[in-house]
Amino acid sequence: MSKLNYTVIFCHHAHTSKTTCMCETCHLNVGLSSPDSAPPPNDMANQAQPYTGYGYPSMQPAYRQGPSAHTEIETSCFLAHPSLQPFPNLSQLSAALGGLSGVPELEVEALRPVNLLQERNLLPPRPLEAPEPNLSPDLKKVNCSPQTFRCTLSSIPHTQALLNKARLPLGLLLHPFRDLQLPVITSNTIVRCRSCRTYINPFVTFLDQRRWKCNLCYRVNDVPDEFMYNPVTRSYGEPHKRPEVQNATVEFIASSDYMLRPPQPAVYLFVLDVSHNAVEAGYLKYFCESLLENLDKLPGDTRTRVGFLTFDSTIHFYNLQEGLSQPQMLVVSDIDDIFIPSHDSLMVNLKESKELVKDLLTSLPRMFSQSRETHSALGPALQAAFKLMVPTGGRVSVFQTQLPTRGAGTLQSREDPNQRSSKKHLGPATDFYKKLALDCSGQQIGVDLFLLSSQYADLASLACMSKYSAGSIFYYPSFHCIHNPAELEKFQKDLERYLTRKIGFEAVMRIRCTKGLSIHTFHGNFFVRSTDLLSLANVNPDSAFAVQMSIDDSLADSSLACFQAALLYTSSKGKRRIRVHTLCLPVVNQLSEVYAGADVQAITCLLANMAIDRSISSSLLDARDALVNAVVDLVSAYKSNVSNLQQSGLVLPAAMRLFPLYILALLKQKALRTGTSTRLDERVFAMCEFKTQPLQQLTRMVHPDLYRLDNMSDQGALHLNDTVVPQPHLVHLSAERLSRDGAFLMDCGNVSSTHIPELETHLSERVRAFLDWLQDNRAFSSSIHVVKDDASAKATFFQNLVEDRSDSASSYYEFLQHIQLQMAK
Repeated sequence: MSKLNYTVIFCHHAHTSKTTCMCETCHLNVGLSSPDSAPPPNDMANQAQPYTGYGYPSMQPAYRQGPSAHTEIETSCFLAHPSLQPFPNLSQLSAALGGLSGVPELEVEALRPVNLLQERNLLPPRPLEAPEPNLSPDLKKVNCSPQTFRCTLSSIPHTQALLNKARLPLGLLLHPFRDLQLPVITSNTIVRCRSCRTYINPFVTFLDQRRWKCNLCYRVNDVPDEFMYNPVTRSYGEPHKRPEVQNATVEFIASSDYMLRPPQPAVYLFVLDVSHNAVEAGYLKYFCESLLENLDKLPGDTRTRVGFLTFDSTIHFYNLQEGLSQPQMLVVSDIDDIFIPSHDSLMVNLKESKELVKDLLTSLPRMFSQSRETHSALGPALQAAFKLMVPTGGRVSVFQTQLPTRGAGTLQSREDPNQRSSKKHLGPATDFYKKLALDCSGQQIGVDLFLLSSQYADLASLACMSKYSAGSIFYYPSFHCIHNPAELEKFQKDLERYLTRKIGFEAVMRIRCTKGLSIHTFHGNFFVRSTDLLSLANVNPDSAFAVQMSIDDSLADSSLACFQAALLYTSSKGKRRIRVHTLCLPVVNQLSEVYAGADVQAITCLLANMAIDRSISSSLLDARDALVNAVVDLVSAYKSNVSNLQQSGLVLPAAMRLFPLYILALLKQKALRTGTSTRLDERVFAMCEFKTQPLQQLTRMVHPDLYRLDNMSDQGALHLNDTVVPQPHLVHLSAERLSRDGAFLMDCGNVSSTHIPELETHLSERVRAFLDWLQDNRAFSSSIHVVKDDASAKATFFQNLVEDRSDSASSYYEFLQHIQLQMAK
């Protein structure tokens, strides 16, 4: 789980255009899928298979060599390659792609051919927006927000054959529980299709006032009498004006039909490492302070319950029963057969026992300050937590600082610098944590992990407890409360957000889609209960999911395709609720329209999820090969299907012009880069983030937004209340775009911190206004790090200049040359 939502680096920087970045090796060959993905179509059997089995020859030796001595020559080639032919005009393109009749102006621009070897200024002035589906104005107005629900293709191909021809993946990216204002509907009757159980939504068809046609399975249903009354207009006979038919995202208050048991209370158990290693790191004091400050902000009601469990080589329980004069510690030293010393007094009503809870939080740091116990019995502590939480379900928050060394779940160090990317070490060393997580999921217990470790702690194994129980993962490498103040501040900010953010308990989510489409792979933290049902013991507003899809039957008879995600959960106030999101997209039969509606950011993020799975099931190099092949295949498909565009160079439609750049940036991320400098836990955490982050955060992690601040103007600025918010243009991620006398802001996903001084100058006011505006839509508080020319931290800044070459990774132009080379084979 990301802790950042957004972080920036503010850089006064003194490097010339010949400075190169610090990125890791680009071994460059990649196509992907999860192990359970659908088989490739027959016509692709003899070539690199996208999303199922790319196997590409290794890179040419010349590609792996160090920096070229002819940088200036390369740059001039980039600007104007003598063999490149002029672009076709749109009428030629239209004919080649099968016609553009009736295509809106935006789509014509999306189809403008871009020769990547000629055109250097690819970035738009502002961060990319999701492509707008080609729908009628009425449907556009009520469609689901792309921040909540997004498809890799905003125009759905009518057959799998057309999808295969486009060489683009079909999938959904979903951020179902994000913080937003939405209509809440209380009704005795929740109207659903009698056949497929789809919730009524803005895209159904009313045949008359008494009948409606489902937009997913096309069954005709009766309109219930109660639905004839509109609570908003307080009138009868207008079912099409009800809020659930006017909004693509709604929330229903569920009836008892949606409950297997009475809604559970909000229950929180904190499991705290108090070994000598934890005491040295110093996190406990700050955890206790933060929880004390936010105790009244924990989501819940009068039924909210809390408990605490600490561990080193033994397990310590705390009796907090109302009426005691002070908390009582109960120690269980038999970690091989864990038992609960008292069932009634360990998980207590927060309101009734608040003073005892405060006493415990005040005294905990002192209680273990002199500890010399170096061992960690994390496994037995989790077994105890499971037993404590079984009666109710709830959230377990685990704080761990080292490798578990005692009892069940004991782990050995696997941190070998030469094996940091091996398939064996990227997966768990034991199935203990996965089995425990599945048991937790079955009892509606979600486990969140805070790993604050200066040494290897085998996150690949520990992460399973959160992955399969729908929990979150937070990681603080080299955490120390004194020696690493940046990580401490990050931990404090994350913890405050974590303790106070919205939470849903005992949740399930089902995704439905139009007849003819099917779901075959999910990505995220959950347990798959059936083909389309995810079990989420806890759900939070900062986690996202990805879904791979295929087209089983022709959609030729449909003009629209719809997707609906329904999240059933218990609120922290004990209400059973159903949050429903419905997305509507046009069905098309022309390749041009598929390309025009391609969402390059969603495609990249789905491929990233698939690459993570491939790394663990096959190998890191195989995953990288598959990613590169995704670019090769797209460029080749575009060239072969636009038969009268006989251009040399690399040509893509404008909608996909950033795709090779994004894939190169992805290959340079910690999760997927080669080399031995990336520590194993850090690589695994980066992989976890790719599987759980919402698309906007993921995109920023892969390809940060870089702005120049010292020359900002008010041209195009936003005027919000009394504040002028400048809108500086994006800058390419290359050292040649920087200057010695400039100030640059990098909006990425790294975590460091300091404070921007509040000066009474025009520039200071504008910079702070822009930073505040960037922060407004971020869940986690972001940090600023000022990097001056003499700062060692500038290496982090240069690692994000993904267009530059480094000692171990290619530049963007070299990457394009490699793509061209692969196409020629």
